[in-house]
Amino acid sequence: MISREVAIRIGRPTDHLEELTKMYVDGLGFEVIGGFDHHGDFSGRMVGHPKHHYHLEFTTHKTEKAGHAPSKEHLLIFYITDKTEYQAALERISKSKFKKVISFNPYWRRGAATFEDIDGYRVVLNFGPSPF
Repeated sequence: MISREVAIRIGRPTDHLEELTKMYVDGLGFEVIGGFDHHGDFSGRMVGHPKHHYHLEFTTHKTEKAGHAPSKEHLLIFYITDKTEYQAALERISKSKFKKVISFNPYWRRGAATFEDIDGYRVVLNFGPSPF
């Protein structure tokens, strides 16, 4: 079993590296915690919180296009249990370049809000604890 102390990086491609990075910094309160340019034909940015066990990596390729999210069910879900923190997160993401959308899955229409980034990937802010 993988230890809970292991860090996880979730990576995905984009055709809008700088704009997408800014969306996640502004919309979710993340920081740019790393990055690289011109590693072969790739450039990338890592966003998250320093010293946390997860962060996101966005990469772009010099010639290959990433395109749009393959479905409306490509979700990044945050379970926020503190009401003040949840309201602040909603306010922050609403003021960013994320677009509020109706969730494709009706489960997320109860007690959660869904937002879409420039590439069509979705972020769900759920008020309440994770069921797991």
